[in-house]
This record gives sequence, C-alpha cells and structure tokens, in this order.
Amino acid sequence: MTPASFDLAAGPPSPQRKDYRIGILGSGFIVNDCHLVGYRQAGFNPVALASRTPENAARVAARHSVSKVYPTCEELLDDSSLEVLDIAVPPDAQLALIKAACARGTLKGILAQKPLGMNYAEALEAVLCCEAAGITLAVNQNMRYDQSVRSAKTLLSNGTLGEPVFATIDMRGIPHWMPWQARLGWVTLRVMSIHHLDCFRYWFGDPEGIYCSTRPDPRTGFPHTDGICAYILEYAAGLRCVAIDDTWTGPAKEGCPGDLGIKWRIEGLNGLALGDIGWCKDPHTSPSTMRYASKGDAGFSEPRWTGSWFPDAFAATMGQLLVALETGQEPAIGGRDNLKTMALVDAAYLSASQKRLVTLSEILSPPQPH
Repeated sequence: MTPASFDLAAGPPSPQRKDYRIGILGSGFIVNDCHLVGYRQAGFNPVALASRTPENAARVAARHSVSKVYPTCEELLDDSSLEVLDIAVPPDAQLALIKAACARGTLKGILAQKPLGMNYAEALEAVLCCEAAGITLAVNQNMRYDQSVRSAKTLLSNGTLGEPVFATIDMRGIPHWMPWQARLGWVTLRVMSIHHLDCFRYWFGDPEGIYCSTRPDPRTGFPHTDGICAYILEYAAGLRCVAIDDTWTGPAKEGCPGDLGIKWRIEGLNGLALGDIGWCKDPHTSPSTMRYASKGDAGFSEPRWTGSWFPDAFAATMGQLLVALETGQEPAIGGRDNLKTMALVDAAYLSASQKRLVTLSEILSPPQPH
C-alpha cells in the first residue's frame, strides 16, 4: 500500500466546521469566478458581500446565493455577526480595510488577497495590526494549492527527489490583467511572479538573495517596467531557482499561433520532477499534470487529478484559514510567513533597478514581536 506521506492525491487539511460566517469585500473576476465557486463546492458559508460597485456586488451575490449585500464595505465591516473576512480588493485599498476590520475587533480571521498591500512595509503593518487585534491573518497565495505544486512538495519532503540541485518555472502566458494595474504601473512582478516566488519558498525555503532583470511588455499600453521578468534565486547550499515570466509570448493575440502555459522542473540528486500547470489553457480550469522518476525507475510515474488550480485552490486557501481558527495554529499561508514573499518581490524590483544581487536581509525589518 502507498504510504500516506506518498499519497499524491491527498489534498490539504479541511476544516471540520464549515459554517463560519464569511463576509467578502470585492466583486470582481477573482470573487465571482474563483472564490465563491470554490467556497460553494467546499460547503463553506459566505453570507455577506460588498464592493465599491453595489450593482456588481448584487449580481455576484445573486449568482452565488449570498444572502446579504451591503451598500458599502464599511457597513459590511460593522456586521458583528461575521466571523471571517475575505478581502479581494486592489492592493492600494487593502491595508485601510484590514486596519478598519482590526479596529472593529469582532472578526476571528482575515483572508487577504496577494499582494499583501503595496510593498513589504505595508504588509508588515497589516501583520502587526492583525496580531495586535488577535485576528488570524492568511494570504491568498493559492498557487501552493495547485495539485502538481503540492505533489512536488511531497516528493521533496519524502526524499524521492533527493537534495534539490536546480529548479525552474517557465511561464509563457497572457494573464487576466486587472484595471487597477494601470493606475499602479504594475504588470508582472507583484501580480504573477509573486506566485512563483512564493512557490519556490514553499518548496525550498528562503533564498539568500535574488537577481532580477525586467523589460516592458510590448502589448501593455500603460507605463511600466516589469512586463517580462527573469530572475535567479540563490540558496546557501548551492540550489539555484530560475524563473522566466513572459507575458508577451510573441504576438499570440495579434494573429500569430501561440504556445502558452506554465511549466516547472525540479532536479534533485536522486530524481527529477516536471509539471505543467493547467492555466493559460483552454479552458482555464484544465487540471495540472506531473511526471516524476527516481534513480533506478524504469520510467516516469504520471499522477493525474480531476481538480485544477482555478477554482479549487481558492477553497483550499480559505480552508487553511478555517483550519487555523479551529486548531489555534498559524495558517500554512499566514501573514507573517508571507512577509518573506513580499520581501522577495521588493528585492526583485530593487535588483532590476540597480542591476545587482539583492539579499532578503536588505528588505526585511528587524524581527517584530508576535
């Protein structure tokens, strides 16, 4: 029988109690097509919704049978019956809502969208505010809950691959960009690369530093620097992680045949694993795939899944917060852990602008009390 530690079909822990009363701030694509779809499939209990466009909030609530729509986000925050807050608003609006929720003092937990604010400094302020208020904070780093990504972590943890030597993530995709990106001047690093930086941290822990090079994406009309990004993470033991985040991919939207997708590869002293993320595909909910083998194997093993990153991972991130509330433990995607991911993003921008290796220690503040 396959040992439990080697069960690549195993999902993340699920909360025993699923009826926590969840209020949601935001009614865009990520809420309408991902959060609420995943929550309903998991049997969670979203009961209230608000956004800056009440008409859109009403449409989303009707589609997903959310019983209460508040005219404003502030009125939803005043609802003391809510136990959990799901914040899915633009990054420049997130910190103020977190601070307002903490000031009410009625919530048990908050699931915040990534990025956790505009930069590391805002993320740290959000973490400290939640800790002072006694509110458990989790961050929606949902790529950790793609089935192939979690299975790769299992192979690393149980020694199937041996000591990691080299890892890559290669994204050739045209993401679903949000309108607020033009206002902020962000394209890739804080929106897509943040997934891959967090994924490397999930797999291998924290690197010593990062080299990053960027250039504008020819398709994106507003001013920006981080359209196409390439970066290297350096680890003390010798591991190197390399990512290419290419949101241009050639003129795939301008009449040229495209070759879109996200692929990852982990090479260890004992084995090899290769994954293909089921995103940037048609349909966008295609399951991810993976192949892996160790020294002495006759060929590759190829586990398969019926679920997919979108929308299943969004039930997993909320589920991790609810499990944390049940157990009293820090969520696997807790706010304090996410500070390292936010620091890596800031380090990537600094590296690209100064054309040098930037260490995590240059970004991180001195340790703060819990």
